[in-house]
Amino acid sequence: MTVTTGHAPTRRTYSPAAFWRERLRPFRTRRLLELHLLVLTLCAALAVSTLLVSYRQTQQAAQALASREAPAVQGLAATRLAVLRADWEARYLVEERLADVAGSGETYRAQLSAADQGLSRIADRTDQDLGTVNGLLASYSSSITLGMTTYHGRPLMRQQKLEEARSLLTREPVGLVPRLDQLQRNQLRHAEDTATRGWVQRGGWWLAELALAALALTLLSALFVLRDRCGRDWNPFLLAAFALTVLLAIVPLVTASSAQDDLDGVRADLQQITAISRQDYSGSAEPAQAQRTVTEKSEEVRSRLADDTWTGRVYQGTLIGGVLMVVLPAVGLGLRLDNDYWRRR
Repeated sequence: MTVTTGHAPTRRTYSPAAFWRERLRPFRTRRLLELHLLVLTLCAALAVSTLLVSYRQTQQAAQALASREAPAVQGLAATRLAVLRADWEARYLVEERLADVAGSGETYRAQLSAADQGLSRIADRTDQDLGTVNGLLASYSSSITLGMTTYHGRPLMRQQKLEEARSLLTREPVGLVPRLDQLQRNQLRHAEDTATRGWVQRGGWWLAELALAALALTLLSALFVLRDRCGRDWNPFLLAAFALTVLLAIVPLVTASSAQDDLDGVRADLQQITAISRQDYSGSAEPAQAQRTVTEKSEEVRSRLADDTWTGRVYQGTLIGGVLMVVLPAVGLGLRLDNDYWRRR
């Protein structure tokens, strides 16, 4: 016959319910429910505030890219290519001896006009000073137009005027193209900073998710206390708050992650647009194909940033859900405390 001492461990002894019941045993039921109510309120307020702020930052980044940063980067690239295309077309006409043919200069004039219009559109989308670049573009347009239209039958004078225009265009570091290069570098850096999620924003998402996790665990604990200590059925307010907490932990994060992926794609497209526009077209390479590529890439960027209705709806849903997430636990536990304890004072 075997003699045993102590009690044999059972599944009930080591169940999560038994463990949590033992941890809560020193607390009175009323104080325990009031403590749960306080923790739920604090966690809900923290989760909602950080969630809304973090989501709003992603939404504002997309809006800033769509309205200012991306159009400015695209406009500078298009302006640079238009100027280089105008120079290429003028040199081509001179080399092929077509400069004096009627109607032969329409292309380079159209490109100069496009460059001027591009700078005008960029002016209200960037904080950079475009005054010097506008002045250089006007001087360059005047020089190249005089060289192409004034000196018929005088190739040396024409060549001198075109060289003057070329100097205004490419001279380092004060020429039109070098100054456009500097503007492009600055504007691309602004766009990249806008599209990149910083450590503050990432920390906000982590804090929001941790607060939501703490809220969900506290809701489960409150439901357990009501059934274990008060003999009550599942509280519908707390159950609804738990379901809402799970939704708010998933839907805004997934939506913001998708929006951030779009921003990362836009950032890569803007880098490619800038790189294409800054290729060397000083030789025989014609920038017309680069213009078409930049136009196609710009359309892709606009399509990525155009439809933000769904992100706005998710933000509105998050705001409404956040309010309910604060109210539902307060109502669920507040009513129980009022009925069982507060009225009996």
